[in-house]
Amino acid sequence: MRPMEGMRVIALEHAVAAPLCSRHLADLGADVIKIERPGSGDFARNYDDWVLGQSSHFVWLNRGKRSVALDVKNADAREALQRLIEGADVLVQNLAPGAAARLGLSYEALKPKNPKLVVCDISGYGESGPYVSKKAYDLLIQAEAGLIAVTGPADEPSRVGISAADIATGMYALTGILSALLRRGRTGEGANVKIAMLDAVAEWTTWTQLRHAFLGSPPPRAATEHPAIAPYGAHKTKDGQIILGLQNEREWAVFAEKVLGDKAYMDDPRFSSQTARRENRAALTALIEEKLSTMTSAEAADFLEAAGIANGRLNQPIDVWNHVQFEARDRWREIKTPHGPVRAMLPPFTFTDQEAVMGDVPAVGQHTDAVLEELGFDRTRIARMREVKAI
Repeated sequence: MRPMEGMRVIALEHAVAAPLCSRHLADLGADVIKIERPGSGDFARNYDDWVLGQSSHFVWLNRGKRSVALDVKNADAREALQRLIEGADVLVQNLAPGAAARLGLSYEALKPKNPKLVVCDISGYGESGPYVSKKAYDLLIQAEAGLIAVTGPADEPSRVGISAADIATGMYALTGILSALLRRGRTGEGANVKIAMLDAVAEWTTWTQLRHAFLGSPPPRAATEHPAIAPYGAHKTKDGQIILGLQNEREWAVFAEKVLGDKAYMDDPRFSSQTARRENRAALTALIEEKLSTMTSAEAADFLEAAGIANGRLNQPIDVWNHVQFEARDRWREIKTPHGPVRAMLPPFTFTDQEAVMGDVPAVGQHTDAVLEELGFDRTRIARMREVKAI
């Protein structure tokens, strides 16, 4: 039995944060019903057209869900939505601030009819305070939570290249929902889980806040380098660069002997402690790159691996797509999309006795009729709803 098998999740969602959360629930076996606008659907469907004419974001985030198109301004559509929620285990929503409450979908309004329901409300800045109505896109939250300030090279703060704020939020939403369901299994009671994007990313940047508060300055931006640890980051080779890093003094001793080739560097006052190495990073980098300058990146990786030093390649996305480690571990599956098959990676959580569902990516409203019939709507009523564009 899959962990979420037999559970129904209603997802009033768009963009990235909530869809990531609900996709993981679908992978775990839940019946995830995605509510979309008739016609256009989730606006993330139109972010790009890079995957067989479809949005890469939507394909990534929406496999295994059933799409039901409902215009919730229509009375019949609202009734259908209410019936769905009354029989659901989880409702997850990341609508605009206040929108769920205006639709009668607050936890307080839903609890009397379904006391076991777990409602997860995702917002940008929380549901109170001066920023409550402020728009919250991934870029804006990365900026507000201090992530951009500590990312990039020294002269230019940079957005993290993926939707880090949305992803953080989606994973905390997943954790909150699963925790609420675990508690429900003991108490029989539902819960209202609230996730703010700002909170999620501020949790990730806590150590940078601690440094600034107690030291009086933020961590310096240093591209691939680590502000506290040296050596740590990209180093030039004969034909490119290699990523390497140390964590402690034991590793430094090994590095001095086996990589730099001289035990004396262990006690060199420029490098004899983490603080010293950090303060003399430029000199240390020069020594390392002098050693690696005769090696290709592949040779440097083999050399460091043989010495027991942590290393990695600076891969492009296509290198990850073709990574030998995923192939060797059989991590790819083929899923269907409205425009053809696409390869998808198994989710990071792996159960030894079962595999994730890895369902298809739905077209807008693909499952509307089937779900309405499950709710007791007859075909005549469904046809009438379609005529007035309620579905």
